[in-house]
Parts: sequence; C-alpha cells; structure tokens
Amino acid sequence: MPPVPRDRLTLPAPRRLRHKSEFDAAHARGRRFGNGFFAVTVISNDKTGPRLGLAVALRIARTAVERNRIRRLIRESFRLNQRALPAVDIVVSARPKAHGAPGEQLRVSLAELWRQVSERCAPSRSA
Repeated sequence: MPPVPRDRLTLPAPRRLRHKSEFDAAHARGRRFGNGFFAVTVISNDKTGPRLGLAVALRIARTAVERNRIRRLIRESFRLNQRALPAVDIVVSARPKAHGAPGEQLRVSLAELWRQVSERCAPSRSA
C-alpha cells in the first residue's frame, strides 16, 4: 500500500462549522453574496484557515440523494480551493436552481464564489 501524502486535501473537523452558534454568528454578522445556484455568508474567524458550513434545505432538494449530491459537490470544491481562501467561516446555502443542475455548472458556480470570497474577504494589506 502506498504511503498517504501529508498534504492531502481533506476536510477534517477543524475545517467545518459544526455548532449552531457558529452558523448563527455567520448569519448575524457575515457578508452575503451569491449567484443563481448558491448563497454564501462569510465572516472572519480567528482560526488558521477557512471553515465550511453547509445548508441544503429539504425544500431545495426533496430527496436525500439530491441533497447529499449537492453537499458532496460543495465539499469537494471547497477542499480543492481551501488553500486559496482567507481565514473565514463560510456558510454555503443551496438555492432552488441548484436542484437538478449538472455537476459541472455547480462546480463553475462554486469556483466563482471562492474567487469572490478571496477578493472581498482577504485581510487588508495595509495592516
């Protein structure tokens, strides 16, 4: 069995929002933006990197299979882009248009959102 690479792109617990209070803080004080497929709420954190929270509602995707497909796509995209993101908490909410959309459209949409997060939420260079 080959050794596991140390720089593997994973999503360990410290990279996830796991408590209601973390989601509430992001929604109360975070910056909001989005596109046709996803809404994103972003707030700075005091951690060493970005953290992800997911909100895929039952009314958006009626079946567990569809909700989990959307969640997997979001997590995969976040894992691949996490090193380019600033230290922020990000809550990604699926919008109705995400239901049934091809995976490639969702990936492109998420890539654009990660770019916006990097540009709009990066720490100021003058500090």
